[in-house]
Parts: sequence; C-alpha cells; structure tokens
Amino acid sequence: MDWKLEGSAQKTESQVLQELEITLDDPGEDGVSESFQLLQIDVGCEHWGQETLPTGSVAWCSKNVQRKQRHWEKIVAAKKSKRKQEKERRKANRVENSGIYPQHSKRFLRSLIKERLLEAKHSGPRLCIDLSMTNHMSKKELSRLAGQIRRLYGSNKKADRPFWIYLTGFTTDSPLYEECLRMNDGFSSYLLDRTEEDCFSLFPLETLVYLTPDSEHALENVDLNKVYILGGLVDESIQKKVTFQKAQEHSVKTARLPIQEYMVKCQNGKNYHSEILTINQVFDILSTYFETQNWPEALKKGVSSRKGYVLQNSVE
Repeated sequence: MDWKLEGSAQKTESQVLQELEITLDDPGEDGVSESFQLLQIDVGCEHWGQETLPTGSVAWCSKNVQRKQRHWEKIVAAKKSKRKQEKERRKANRVENSGIYPQHSKRFLRSLIKERLLEAKHSGPRLCIDLSMTNHMSKKELSRLAGQIRRLYGSNKKADRPFWIYLTGFTTDSPLYEECLRMNDGFSSYLLDRTEEDCFSLFPLETLVYLTPDSEHALENVDLNKVYILGGLVDESIQKKVTFQKAQEHSVKTARLPIQEYMVKCQNGKNYHSEILTINQVFDILSTYFETQNWPEALKKGVSSRKGYVLQNSVE
C-alpha cells in the first residue's frame, strides 16, 4: 500500500508541474487571468486516481513544487504589471504627441504633416544644410551627422509652422547618403529637396545668410525672403572658422545666434563655455523663435546648461 501512495504522489507532482508550465506558454491579457486560475491549486487532500491520501498528510505536493509555483506566480504578476505600465505610457505619449488633434487617426495626422510641409515649400522659411564638407569626415562623424539630420527632420514635422529643408552638395553615391539610408527609416521618402548643386549656386547670393558661431553679427529675426544655411559639419578635431571662411569666400552674409545677447556664462566644474551647437539644436532654436518670436524661449530650447550658458533672468 505504501508504494501505491508514493506513486500517486509522484503522479500528482508531475501533473502540477505540467499545469505550471502551461501558464508560461499562454501570452496576452486573457492568458494572465487563465494562469492565475491554473495556479489556484488546492494543496489539501484530494482524490487522485480513485486513491485517498492517508489521514494527517496535509500537503500532497513537495516543497520544490510549491517553490516553483510561487516563482511562476511572481513572473506572471510582474508581466501583468509591466504590460499595464507600458499601456499607460503609450496612452500618455499619444495624448502628449497628438497636440490639439488627439481625436484624429494616424492617417489624418500624416496627411496634415504633409500638407504643412508642402505649404512651407511655397511660402515658408527656407533652411539649407550645406553638405559639401563631408568628404574628409570619418565614418563616426558621418553617422553622427546622419543622426542630426534625422532629428532635425523630425522636429520640423512636429512644428506648427515648418521650414522647407534643402540638402545641398548631397550626392547619392556619397558615404553620407548610404549612412542616412542605413540609420534613418524612410529617408528616401523625406519631404525635402536633395540636390548635388552647391547652395551658393542654387540661390541668389544676396538672399543667403550663413549661420556660424564665428560671425560678428547676431541674428535678429527669421526673414521669409532669406535662405539660412547651416554647415553640415561634424568635426571632432574642432577646426575653427571653417563655415565662416567659406561664407566669406562667396561674399555671403553671416550671422550667429544671439546667445551673447540673451544668455550669460555660468560657473561649471570644467570652466567650459561653447556656442557650437549641432544642426538639429540650431534648427530647434530657429523653429521655436519663428513660432513664438521670443529669443529667450527659443534659446532655452536649444542651448543646454552643459554648454556653460544660462538665460540672464535665471541668474538675476
């Protein structure tokens, strides 16, 4: 009789393990509720195979099975909690990113973005990214520049009053083009102009303003009759006045962001102060100013405290 009892206990332990394994193979919200139902196992004496456990045998499953059961319960509970948090995060992002159009579909929003960008092509401010200086850039520098172009285009799509973007000096057989295709999903479908032509021959010289931190003139406003140029240059060796000298060679006006006029140097551990920004940071400043007509607000958007500058009123 003892050996029959032992065999029955082994049989029930195996069956319990099989039931526990089922809980991990059934994903989804319904699967979670099913898993908890499966895990509610009566550990008291029950009839298995028409055989009764002896009196005084309180638990028919071993401690090992109970330990695994508690482990699976924790895993399932953690997965349910994680799914709930992810669902709430996605919901919050939808509300934040949808702006004043939370009730519209993604298709409608894509159509709205396309309409705004095409309108900017005919009547909006114009921004040119000069990519004629990428020949001597390393693979790492090209990757960083491709990432900046992606972020710049992403910011422009979200803007209520977007710019029309030109990528000049940009050839389809260049390493930068290949890097943009590799890093930026849908790059070939970006709504902007790509041309191998140089920016200085594409537009009348009197309409051009080359934005460079080395200029003596602070930018006062964004003029719809001007074409603003950003140098598409990522140079880890920090060669000074490259874009400024290029503008001078073509007798083109230059301007810098009014950082010195609205911001002051702040103390930091490295005593580091720099007005050199990435092209997407410069664009964020231009775009915010064009929408708000407020330089302090625009500069706050693009110049982080890591650059060693803060707004004047924040110091006062």
